[in-house]
Amino acid sequence: MSDENIYDMGKKSPTEIKRYVKIGVSIVALLVLIILTLSSLFIVKEGEYKVVRQFGEVIRIESEPGLKMRVPLLHSITTLPNKKLVYDVTEKQINTLDKKRLIIDNYAVWKIIDPTLMITNAKTQINAESRMGEFIFSVIRSELGTMNYDEIINDKGSTRGDLNQRVAERVNTLLARDEYGIQLDDVRIKRTDLPVENEQSVFNRMISERESKAQEYLSQGEAEKNRIISQADRDVKEMLSKANAQAEEIRAEGEEEAARLYNEAFQQDVEFYQLYRTLESYKETIDGETTIILPQGSSYTDLLLGYTE
Repeated sequence: MSDENIYDMGKKSPTEIKRYVKIGVSIVALLVLIILTLSSLFIVKEGEYKVVRQFGEVIRIESEPGLKMRVPLLHSITTLPNKKLVYDVTEKQINTLDKKRLIIDNYAVWKIIDPTLMITNAKTQINAESRMGEFIFSVIRSELGTMNYDEIINDKGSTRGDLNQRVAERVNTLLARDEYGIQLDDVRIKRTDLPVENEQSVFNRMISERESKAQEYLSQGEAEKNRIISQADRDVKEMLSKANAQAEEIRAEGEEEAARLYNEAFQQDVEFYQLYRTLESYKETIDGETTIILPQGSSYTDLLLGYTE
């Protein structure tokens, strides 16, 4: 190493040494001040709470977005969400009123309404969700335990009503009682399944019920068909009877009118009428196999032979 790069402090005067020491101390103090200043600042973002604690005790809650101050090393910061959260509740089994087991899978929409209470009593967000999940399962088990299986799975005939609202109200009562500082906005049942060992027996029963219902519909349809056919037959007979009666009436009126016209016509020429009646009688008495014996000279014979006076 070259002697030119070696700095010999022994060659400096005490005044110069003090000056260099002051400069070094000033730099270190500046760096410490910068570090302390930076560590005393924290940022509150949109949609979050910043919980400021001193020796584990909550001293204030910052919820407005922006740059905030704290005392370094004395204050600790905990971040909590300031928005609605979705918690997927672990699926569990319940027993219905008719002693059938169901697997219930649901989810909850919740939010923190009092960060101080949540930190004080629940400690962490995970603990708060866990307690809320236990309350939800307990309430749902209580509610569905008063219903039969068919009432739960059958939406049209269900007696569940506003089950979600009732569950939310009861759970919020329990959360407020224990002062967890959170609120359940909504709870929804995603799925209600049977345990695997019970599925086949229930499916078979459902198939049997559907077949029985189908047979009932078929019987009702057959009965309705026979009723319609019977009614149609009665209507046809009634209409034919009325039509025949009207036809007979019209026919009688026509014959009466024809007789009247014949009478009027024949009264105008009596001899022609007698001739017409004679000729008409021939149609009834004479055909290809008729043998007639008439005395000679009778008017009837003369007419047949064409004799005229």
